[in-house]
Amino acid sequence: MQRAFFGGNTRNTMIRAGVFILFCAVLFGWVLRPIRVTGISMLPTYADRSLNFVNLLSYKFSDPKRGDVVSVGKLGDRAMLMKRIIVLPGETYSINNGHVFVNGEPLDEPYVVNREKWQSLPRTLAADEYLVIGDNRGMLMKDHYFGIANRDHLLGKVLF
Repeated sequence: MQRAFFGGNTRNTMIRAGVFILFCAVLFGWVLRPIRVTGISMLPTYADRSLNFVNLLSYKFSDPKRGDVVSVGKLGDRAMLMKRIIVLPGETYSINNGHVFVNGEPLDEPYVVNREKWQSLPRTLAADEYLVIGDNRGMLMKDHYFGIANRDHLLGKVLF
């Protein structure tokens, strides 16, 4: 029985298993974080209950960009939100009839299918602030969690 489980060389099998466990601990502890979508705020881009991975190193060497889908860790490492960055630091935004305007220009958002008539007065973001919103804008603004996220709350970029 031992030979069937460990192969011909128990020592080599144990070393391989240890290396594999260490590799997985590093990969899923400091590089990739699994995230499960709960809810419909990212429809149609990401379905409810879909499993995705967040690259925790993505913003260590570069800045977040408009359009990036990110994991926002406002509630700690275990409770994360998945949202899209639509306004960058220093930009002024407003929302008029569901359409986002950045520095007075309408934002092209091909990923938004349905739009409710959201309204928001102009606001300029600080140097470390990003506006994050889900792709599903077909529900009332009060029923949709979105808002300003500080740079240190952006845990990483969603891979797929």
